[in-house]
Amino acid sequence: MSDRQTDRQTDRQTDRQTDRQTDRQTDRQTDRQTDRQTDRQTDRQTDRQKDRQTDRQTDRQTDRQTDRQTDRQTDKAKYNIPLIS
Repeated sequence: MSDRQTDRQTDRQTDRQTDRQTDRQTDRQTDRQTDRQTDRQTDRQTDRQKDRQTDRQTDRQTDRQTDRQTDRQTDKAKYNIPLIS
């Protein structure tokens, strides 16, 4: 085998090795980026769900408290009728 043939073969092997290594690095980088995006999206979605749940819970508590307060005021008004002599 001539030196030039050996050199070309070595160059092709090196190129293929470099290509595979670059592909693997790119794949890993893409995977990590996709994972981070997915994580951030999941976190935001979870946060929004928690926020909506908390808001609904707060609204229900406020509504119940307001209802009880209104009922008490209505009862007071009903039973505190001044007596006419």
